[in-house]
Amino acid sequence: MLPVAGLGTRFLPATKATAKEMLPVVDKPLIQYAIEEARAAGIEQFCMVTGRGKTALVEHFDIAFELEHTLRERNRTEALATLEATSVEPGSLVTVRQQVPHGLGHAIWCARAFVGDDPFAIILPDDLVLADKPCLAQLADAYLETGGNVVAVTEVPREHTNRYGILKVGKTEGRLVEVTGLVEKPAPENAPSNLSIIGRYVLLPEVITELARMERGAGNEVQLTDGMARLIGKQPFHGLLYEGRRFDCGDKIGFLEAQIAYALKRPDLAPAVQSFLKTYVR
Repeated sequence: MLPVAGLGTRFLPATKATAKEMLPVVDKPLIQYAIEEARAAGIEQFCMVTGRGKTALVEHFDIAFELEHTLRERNRTEALATLEATSVEPGSLVTVRQQVPHGLGHAIWCARAFVGDDPFAIILPDDLVLADKPCLAQLADAYLETGGNVVAVTEVPREHTNRYGILKVGKTEGRLVEVTGLVEKPAPENAPSNLSIIGRYVLLPEVITELARMERGAGNEVQLTDGMARLIGKQPFHGLLYEGRRFDCGDKIGFLEAQIAYALKRPDLAPAVQSFLKTYVR
């Protein structure tokens, strides 16, 4: 599931007429990175929770007949190959509309018919994770091991705990951390740890029942964190200290850093990027 109904106000005016998830990192939009990561985890059915003005997100994965025809006529095989990653199987991508911005928990609840009675994964496209093994694939492995809810977690500076959902932790086994509590955006002095949830989740369907209460939390919104917290003690719940580097592409600095990091991973771009970066280093 991909909650993509946000307004992208931190990137205005670029997002005035463009969905923030369509902003490119190097040459692929954020939404495509998310779909590709989900595929790498073995996921075959996708649901976008959208809002007004987000039609481009669906169109990006549609067939562009005229474009493909023109590329074939011009023998642009390399360009055609790049389009293959934007195609999805018929019927594998659905959308639901979050008509009012009541928070992430509300967005997940809007997709309740898609979830049904099955475990499901959530990717927030704003969080881009550069890793040898895709972050969601790491979570899928952890889910198969534990049979319960698993969230990707990372350490954050304690003074920044009021920006994230923070874990109260129990025992640790390798990279798996037992979750004994969750607090949404606690003040640093009240934070139970400095382990933050990032935008990757594998959850059991019972969380939908908890979200259906529509209880308001931080920011007077329906928080996914609060719904997950009510499952603790009833179901296995773990945080995974994933391997990889996360970029907050909902933040301008994180977005710019991601451009550099992903370009440097590209053999066709890295030498030129390394060369021009030297001119900006003082």
